[in-house]
Amino acid sequence: MRRVIFNQKGGVGKSTITCNLAAISAVEGKRTLVIDLDVQGNSTQYLLGNKVTDSDKTIAHFFKDCLSLNLFGNGTGAGLENAIHETPFPNLFIIPSHPELDPLQSRLESRYKIFKLKEALEKLTGFDSIYIDTPPILNFYSQSALIAAEKCLIPFDCDAFSREALFTLMQALKEVKADHNQNLEIEGIVVNQFQKQAKLPKQLVDELINQGLPVLSAMISPSIKVRESHTESKPLIHYVPNHKLTDEFKSLHLEIHQS
Repeated sequence: MRRVIFNQKGGVGKSTITCNLAAISAVEGKRTLVIDLDVQGNSTQYLLGNKVTDSDKTIAHFFKDCLSLNLFGNGTGAGLENAIHETPFPNLFIIPSHPELDPLQSRLESRYKIFKLKEALEKLTGFDSIYIDTPPILNFYSQSALIAAEKCLIPFDCDAFSREALFTLMQALKEVKADHNQNLEIEGIVVNQFQKQAKLPKQLVDELINQGLPVLSAMISPSIKVRESHTESKPLIHYVPNHKLTDEFKSLHLEIHQS
């Protein structure tokens, strides 16, 4: 199963949700791959503890290879396999991001390489689950991920501005589905930073539900443990396995796998 975690608004917890769901999947015995398409590389830092400086060992090399086809249609054949890194956690792997993604984008767009990630992932074997982290903008890389994925999770951080942006996002996803990936399923909206005792977050979530949006039942509370786990480069299932927040991510993981 290929899942993309996407929202055009930054700071909604995409990388945190991506890495923690992937880590739970791996703990359950599934060979799990994270693909970091965000030039900021937060998922890379979270799971490896550092950025990867050699672009030939990152997703950037795959996209550079897409541009290196010669007159006979042959590239260097790098594929995705050469960019896969083991993380310190069993069954959990990552294809890191790299700053070279940024200057590559315009060339990839002009040569219409938007389907290359999908083609590569359909050939990739050996993984039970794939989670794709995306940049907070509908650009070449996030579109490539949406085209390559089977399901899409949308983080929402209980903010009035996020609510307004959500409707624009839902329309954009519908267009990607109609134009490029008819099999894409909007799996649900992940409510992040949800304060149960506060009035505004509950009001915002109720409004989304009443408007028929696919809000998932499992919601993620705010906690300093998230920042601590980022600093330690340990997903919550490894950092604080018995914490309430870890249980919330487990509930979210269970919910999406039962749907």
